[in-house]
Parts: sequence; C-alpha cells; structure tokens
Amino acid sequence: MSDLKALFSPRSIAIIGASRNPKKIGYELVNNIITGGYEGRIYLVNPEGAEIMGIKSYTSVKLIPEEVDLAVVAVPAAYVPDILEECGEKGVKAAIVISSGFREVGNVELEERTLSVVRKYGIRMLGPNVFGLYYAPSRMNATFGLARVFPGSIAFVTQSGALGIAMMGWANLYKIGVSTVVSMGNKADLDEADMLDYFVSDEETKAVLMYIEGAKDGRRLMSSLKNITLKKPVVIIKSGRTEKGAAAAASHTGSLAGTDRIYDVAFRQSGALRATDFAQAFDWVKLMTMQPSPTNDNCLIITNGGGVGVMTTDACEEAGINIMPLPEDLQSEFKKIMPVFGNFRNPVDLTGQAYEESYYRALELALKDNRIGSVIVLYCQTAITDPVAIAKAIADASEANKCNKTVVTSFVGGAQCDEAMRKLDEFSIPSYPIPERAVSALAAYYRWQRYRLMQRSLPLKI
Repeated sequence: MSDLKALFSPRSIAIIGASRNPKKIGYELVNNIITGGYEGRIYLVNPEGAEIMGIKSYTSVKLIPEEVDLAVVAVPAAYVPDILEECGEKGVKAAIVISSGFREVGNVELEERTLSVVRKYGIRMLGPNVFGLYYAPSRMNATFGLARVFPGSIAFVTQSGALGIAMMGWANLYKIGVSTVVSMGNKADLDEADMLDYFVSDEETKAVLMYIEGAKDGRRLMSSLKNITLKKPVVIIKSGRTEKGAAAAASHTGSLAGTDRIYDVAFRQSGALRATDFAQAFDWVKLMTMQPSPTNDNCLIITNGGGVGVMTTDACEEAGINIMPLPEDLQSEFKKIMPVFGNFRNPVDLTGQAYEESYYRALELALKDNRIGSVIVLYCQTAITDPVAIAKAIADASEANKCNKTVVTSFVGGAQCDEAMRKLDEFSIPSYPIPERAVSALAAYYRWQRYRLMQRSLPLKI
C-alpha cells in the first residue's frame, strides 16, 4: 500500500501541461484540483512560465524549489518520455500520464520508451491514455472529469476514460458516493491488480466496482482478487463478451480480451461478482457499502401487497435466496400487528392498511430475531398511506434496533415513493424502484458472503 501513497495521497502535485485556456485539458486539471479542495502544494508547469488561475508556473519540473510527489502529465505524447526523464531527475515518485497516442493507436515503441524511463527512476505510472484519478480521503480530483464528486466508500476502477467520466456524473446524480475513481488506460505500468492490492488496506473503501476490457496479467489479477475478496466485495463488468466486442476492445485500449468464458471462471474462482451492466453493478455495491453482510441464509419479506410479495418470493427463489418458513412463535407475533386477513407467514403481508406503526413493529420483530439473517421490506403506494412516513418508520426501526442484519427495501409507486427512497438511501438503507433489483443486490451479497465463508471453512448457519 505504501508503494502507491504518492499516487493517492501526495503531499505535492505538479501539473505538467497546465494551461490558461478553458478548452484545454491542462486547464481542467488545474481547476478540478483546486475546486476539489486539495490541501497539498500545487505546482504548475507551462512552457511559457505564465501565471495560471493566480498560481505561478515553471518552465520545467526541475525548477520547482520543493519536492514533488506526484506529476500529472498532459502534454503531446511525443514529449512524454522527456518530461518523465525530468521528473525522474527531480525525484518525482508517481505520475499520472493523461496524454494519449501510444499503444492504443499502434505507437507501441513510444509506450515502451515511456515505460523504460519510469522504470529507470522507480516512478509508479498510471496510464498513459487516462482521464486521471480522484481520491476522496486526500480531496484530490486529478481528473478532467467532473469538478465535484459525491464522496463515499465505493472504489470505481475503469479501463474506459469516457465511460468513467460519464459514470462519475451518473453516481453524482443518484448520490452514490465513491472513495476513488481510477482511470486505467493502457496500463503500461500500474494495472487493476495494483489498485486492488491498495484497496485491501484502504479504510475508506468498502467495495470495488471495476470495468475492464482485458487483463495484462491474468494470474496476478486472480491472485489480487482472491486476496481482497476475503475482506471486501468486488463487482466486475467485463466487456468484450462477444467476438466483435473483443475486437472492439482491442482497438480501443489495445487490450487482449481473451476468451470470455475463461474470465467468467476466473472471476468465480476469485470471489469476484460479475455484473451484466452498470445499473446492476451500482445496485450491488450500493447495498454492499450501506449494509452489513447477511448473518445467515434466512431471509424475511415484509410487504403491504400480496402480489408484490409473491413476485419477490419468486425472484428470491430463482436467485438462490432462502425464504425461511416462519416458526409458529414468530407467526404469532406478526399476527398481532396485522388485520385478520393479513398473512403472518413469509412473506409477511401487513395488507394495504399498513401504516407507519405496522412497518415499524414488523421490522422490529425481524431485527430482534436471530433466526433471520436478512430482510426485504416492500411498499406499494396506496391512497391512505404516506410513503415518506413509511420510509421514516423503517429508518427509525433500523436505528432503534441496531444489529448486523442486512435490510434492503423497494418502494413501488410515483413521485412520493421516489422521495421516500431517497430518504432511505440517506439513512444507508438501500432502496430500489422494483423488487427484482433489491433481490438481485441481496443475492449478489449472499454469493460473496458464501464464497468468503467457504474460503474460511465457516459455513453459514441455517
């Protein structure tokens, strides 16, 4: 981990290729680092030595009077090896090479020359051909993506720059917080395995979401995955599943996609969870960063609608989630808090007459019973209930009955339900607009938990 400290938590940054032109990447990099609130020393390098945003610039990194931990390089590709040579002579420890025009366009020789320079001086290099790196703990936004990022505990690692920038905006829109965003680019030096090795000990990161097109060193990636998945879940979106997709990946970043089936098996053996798209991947890591993992295999469904309860039961059955038959003593307790025509088995149907108190008491019963490992709470909008009030009751019950159980919710309805779900997310109770998405996230969490416990030879209790 300490090997990459200069990359993630530098005491000083030099932006080489800083510009006064708002249309240039060199301008966006300076603006984002300043706007993001980075508290270390900032040095600008510009061939004209012009003042940029009120900050003095230098014509060479070697003229900077203080030590430089990290260099962010945004100059034409042909100049990169010489710039990095100067960085090496200056004693720079890490570099983010934004510049493109290397292996991804067939310029293999230039990339190899660049790599030989950083290896000569022991500089750890991210890139080339990246949009940068964001790290919430050091308040460092060394990217030309969004100026402001919603901080959280998801580490997002992407091989696609444009897609990574777009996903930063998507995460912001839905207030999905990230601890870091790393653009991998051509992976000439650092690759996904290096990032995973760093995140193992990173206290700010609870889960990792990765988009990859191919692996540089498959065996090392598997080794790093096996190491981190014993502690934290990793969700992977692997593109290039088809023959034409693999060809597109090769032309995009120069990746060798390989046979997709091999990746599938490798991910399963390494404990990584493979998602089919970004919506699903973010659904999964949202739950995994907000809630503790299930304490046992038994899941309870609480609902105010029989139909949605049945649909959710079907989804759980298909996904491998055990909907436990309720013991008679627990049935009797649930029977006390519902109308006579309610269902006190599992799913527990509180009926359309269920108000805030019914939801509070039902969730309280579930959270206090050690036989239940996870709870899915469903709400279908009715004319006589307030979705926001129901959401508050769920949040209050969870807060009052603090435990290590997994709670996931789904509110089905209109604008008020959307508001209610946002409130639940703010209380770290993940909510989804359709039950199947909640079930998918919980099932992924169970798969990771079972893998981890299997590796430790500790079977889940039933």
